[in-house]
Amino acid sequence: MSNPAAARPRKRRKRGPVIAASVVGLGGGLLLSGPLAHFLNSNPLERASKLNNPFAAWTGIGNQDILLLGTDVGGGNTDVITVLRVEGGVTTITQVPRDSYIEAEGYGPHKINALYSLGGTELLKRELSRKLGRPISHHLIVNLSGIRRMADALGGIEVDVPKRMYYVDNSQGLYIDLQPGVQTLKGRELEGFLRFRHDEMGDIGRLERQQLALKALFKKLTRPDQLVRLPMLFTAAGKDLKTDLGPMELGGLITVMGTTNLDTKRLGGRPFFRDGLSYWDAEWPTPPAGDDASQGGNERYKFLF
Repeated sequence: MSNPAAARPRKRRKRGPVIAASVVGLGGGLLLSGPLAHFLNSNPLERASKLNNPFAAWTGIGNQDILLLGTDVGGGNTDVITVLRVEGGVTTITQVPRDSYIEAEGYGPHKINALYSLGGTELLKRELSRKLGRPISHHLIVNLSGIRRMADALGGIEVDVPKRMYYVDNSQGLYIDLQPGVQTLKGRELEGFLRFRHDEMGDIGRLERQQLALKALFKKLTRPDQLVRLPMLFTAAGKDLKTDLGPMELGGLITVMGTTNLDTKRLGGRPFFRDGLSYWDAEWPTPPAGDDASQGGNERYKFLF
């Protein structure tokens, strides 16, 4: 016969995850209790605008440049390097090709996607600030595993897959098998769409497909019915989402993005070879005359960081 007394400790131990989940749920509820209370007590004509902005007090994060990175499942390589800025009613997302050639101070010549493993976000922010001619104040890193879970929580995103995509890499656990046409992608299908680069366009084609996915994600994430679920979405991403923004700042950023138009672009340029390696010769913007960044110095950004 089983011993009821012996079974009790095991039951108590199993309550740990349940209690933790309850704490997370209550925390998210508290964060939204104020906005939701006002929403429920308002008249129908006011509800839409109030629901649109449950993080209204935290939308001052705009007018700053934010480094947005997408890392592979292992977390060591940056598959996606973008700079995001919200200003003048427009959310601008500038994609930096991962093969862009850069001579990083103290590290020498590299492809820009190597900088994250060499010096983390601070090195990337420093070098991109220098090349773009303006300081990057914050960072947001999302692992592809986190993107999968967030997309699942959203029910997927609708993307027009431009062509047949098939690729298998057992060493990376990567299996891509997509047919062309409009479809809802989530989970590993979305990961495959974002990572696929095995065609004549290579990395540039992958950037174009990322633009399609970014626009679809932007459209869905900034819908009023999704904004109130932001705490749940951040919880779904878990440890695969890392940022120096607070939860409400991050919610405020996404909220203010929902009131803007989206403009996605990538740095122009051309491919070239150096010492047997292929690089992208990126067309970096020309800093204004007299700007410290135009002199190639980093002291300004060291101070700001």
